[in-house]
Amino acid sequence: MKFGWTADHHALHKRRMFQSLALAGSLLFAAPGSAGGISGVDVLGDRVIVRFDERVDGASAFLLDAPRRIALDIDGAQMGRFNFSPGNGAIASVRQGQLNDGTARVVLDLASPATLGNAQIAPDGKSLSFSLQNISDNRFRSEMGKGRTRFDAPADMAARPQKRLHSISVPIPAAARGVALPRVQGANDGTRPLVVIDAGHGGHDPGAINRENGKREKDVTLAIAQAIRDQLLRSGRVRVALTRDDDRFLILQERYGIARKLGADLFISVHADAAENADAHGATVYTLSETASDREAARLAARENKADIINGVNLGSQSGDVSSILIDLTQRESLNISANFARLLQREAAPYVPFRSAYHRFASLMVLKAPDTPSVLFETGYISNADDAAFLSSREGQDRIARGVARAIEVHFARKLAMRGSAAGG
Repeated sequence: MKFGWTADHHALHKRRMFQSLALAGSLLFAAPGSAGGISGVDVLGDRVIVRFDERVDGASAFLLDAPRRIALDIDGAQMGRFNFSPGNGAIASVRQGQLNDGTARVVLDLASPATLGNAQIAPDGKSLSFSLQNISDNRFRSEMGKGRTRFDAPADMAARPQKRLHSISVPIPAAARGVALPRVQGANDGTRPLVVIDAGHGGHDPGAINRENGKREKDVTLAIAQAIRDQLLRSGRVRVALTRDDDRFLILQERYGIARKLGADLFISVHADAAENADAHGATVYTLSETASDREAARLAARENKADIINGVNLGSQSGDVSSILIDLTQRESLNISANFARLLQREAAPYVPFRSAYHRFASLMVLKAPDTPSVLFETGYISNADDAAFLSSREGQDRIARGVARAIEVHFARKLAMRGSAAGG
């Protein structure tokens, strides 16, 4: 069986359009004018020009599907009140948001599949222009899989002075270098779904440790992630990438950032839980919610979200609530898909993996906060429990987990393919 991509129903598109316009209105009128603000978006034939009050430092762009859109991240810019000239109707609507103090995001909702070309920032740094190139659905998906494209500001522009109250230098382990995208394995076919498997912890961060035998979460999660990858590659139905394939440290934003840059259709973060009660055992699936489902979920989120902190210094550089940078209402759909997959994972993997009775929990987990990628955190068992630790550390246990997860993934994408066929037939 060959999986394809999900087609949105017409009604869903229409509802999203109204939601997007409503969100755009709330953002535009809530944002105060400021230096470096976005002042206009003009469509002149096949050329798009984004204008700014002051010069900007650079920009990058990436494509998103369902609905199709182009996201532009503008370095050195702020949200502003701006005019939108729709031109030939290639762009249905425009929205904006503030990623952080120095970066604004502009989202262009596309009326039909398109990509951008010949992008350049003006010599004075006060505009970004690019051409819109109409492409096929398949080409759009292929271009989306390439991830982010960057456009540097002209070299002769004066650097924007940095505002700093203080600075601090800390040595970072070599394993924390960069966010080089991992290799995508499987069929060389961009239409096949891409699953990103994230082995929790790594490098200087061992995760939970069994007090009796010294088994470390980072070792167990890597072995399980590799087993899941191998099982999926044997089926040949999906493409797979691992956020880490060795003992390295990644901050939480890098983990889900890899999934987003690769255009992943599903993100699974693999972990092993721990508890003071050595009798606690069984697997649990977590999905994102700003409100924890129970005290245990809140405890887990507090522990996992500290993985970016070394000697009291936060390496995540996350300012404010991550929910404030969400692109648009697509996260609501992602959360629904994530919750459905959590239930499917328990159903399909239960013959292979012992689950807790309350197997699905909700928590504000940083690693699950990609707004447009369905994501779950799979606590495969308790490394603090003797039986679970032995199961998670054994080749047999890892293979059983991999078979269960692979079954759930294949059913998940088979359902999406069936929905696409139903929509096309209707």
